[in-house]
Amino acid sequence: MSKVLIIGAGGVGRVVAHKCAQASDVFTGITLASRTESKCKAIAAEIEFPVKTARVDADNVPELVALLKQEKPQLVINVALPYQDLTIMDACLEVGVDYLDTANYEPLDTAKFEYSWQWAYQDRFRDKGLMALLGSGFDPGVTNVFTALAAKKYLDEIHELDIIDANAGSHGQPFATNFNPEINIREVTAPCRHWENGDWVETSALSTKRSFDFPDGIGPMNIYRMYHEEMESLVKHIPTIKKAQFWMTFSDNYLKHLEVLQNVGMTRIDEVEFQGMKIVPLQFLKAVLPDPGSLGPLTKGKTCIGVIARGIKDGKKKQVYIYNICDHEECYREVNSQAISYTTGVPAAVGGIMMLTGKWHRPGVWNMEQFDPEPFLERLSTMGLPHVVVEGEWPEL
Repeated sequence: MSKVLIIGAGGVGRVVAHKCAQASDVFTGITLASRTESKCKAIAAEIEFPVKTARVDADNVPELVALLKQEKPQLVINVALPYQDLTIMDACLEVGVDYLDTANYEPLDTAKFEYSWQWAYQDRFRDKGLMALLGSGFDPGVTNVFTALAAKKYLDEIHELDIIDANAGSHGQPFATNFNPEINIREVTAPCRHWENGDWVETSALSTKRSFDFPDGIGPMNIYRMYHEEMESLVKHIPTIKKAQFWMTFSDNYLKHLEVLQNVGMTRIDEVEFQGMKIVPLQFLKAVLPDPGSLGPLTKGKTCIGVIARGIKDGKKKQVYIYNICDHEECYREVNSQAISYTTGVPAAVGGIMMLTGKWHRPGVWNMEQFDPEPFLERLSTMGLPHVVVEGEWPEL
C-alpha cells in the first residue's frame, strides 16, 4: 500500500493528483488537501481514481500532524507555497512520513532562495529513518537530473553548466504569470547570482541578456540570466563545475509591465499602510492579476527546458544539450493545466514513485542530482516528459 498526501490545490497540485492517479501501480490511495477544500473537490471530480479531499492550513503544524495521523500516508508531496516547506517538514518528522517538494524554502519577508534551512534538517530525517527529497519539479528537479545524466554518461568532468528555460507559449493576456504571481515576481526581481571560479557573482536582476536558438521550431528568443536555486545544490554536489548560469525567456511585453510595476512599488514585499490596514503590495497585485489556473485553456505554444553541460570526455572538450519540449495545448487536453504546471507536477509524481518503489530511498535530506538519473528519466518519459540528447562541440553561449 502506498498512500500519498498531496498538499496544495493550485495548477501544480492538479497535475500531481492526475499523474498519481494514472500511476495506480504505485499509488493505492490519494488525498488532496488545501486551505480551500473546494479547490480540492473540483480537482478530485476530474479524476476517475478515487481522490479523498481535506482542508488544512499548511502554516499550522498541529493541523498538519492531525491530518497525517488521520490519513496515514507513506509520502507527503508538498506543492503548497515555499514559505510552508518547514512546517510541513516538521509535521512529517513528528508523525514519521517521507517528504517531497518542488521548490526550496524561502522566508515570507525576504526574497532569499537557498537550501540552508532545509539542509539543516539532514540529521533529524536521517536519525528517524525518513527521507526528504528537495526540488522534484522541473527546474529545480529535472534540470538537476539532466545534469546528473550528463555527468554519468556523457562527460568525465562538467566544467560549465547553462540551464535554459523557455516558455514560448502565449496566453493573450496583457500581463499574467504562468504560476503563482507572488512567487514568480519575487523570483524574477531578486538580484542575479551565478557561480564562477568557486564563488557567487552578483549582478542586477535581468541585466544580462543573450539570444538562444531553441529547437523544435521555437527558434531564437532572448534569454535573461537570473538566480535559480538548483545551481546552489549542483555546484555543491558536482564540484568540478567552474561556472553555472541559469537563463529564462521573457517577452518584451512582460518586462515592460514588470518595470512599471516595480517603479510604482507594486512588487514590494514589505507591509505598507492602506486605509488603516497593513497590506503587502505584491500580495495585493497577486489578487488582481489573472489566476494562473485560468490560463490553461488560453495558452498555446511550447516550453523548452534543458541544460547545456560542457566539459571533458576522454581528454577532449565536449558539450551535451539535454532538453524537453512540452506543448501547452496537449497538457491542457490531458490534465486541464498548461505546460508550466505540467512540467512541475509530473516530476513531483515521478519523484514520489522513485521513493515509494525504493529506487531512490535513503534516510536524510537530498537533492535530485544525488541519485541515479536513469530510472527517474525512464519513468518521466513514459508519463509525458521525454527528453532529447544532442552531443556536440563547445560553442560559447
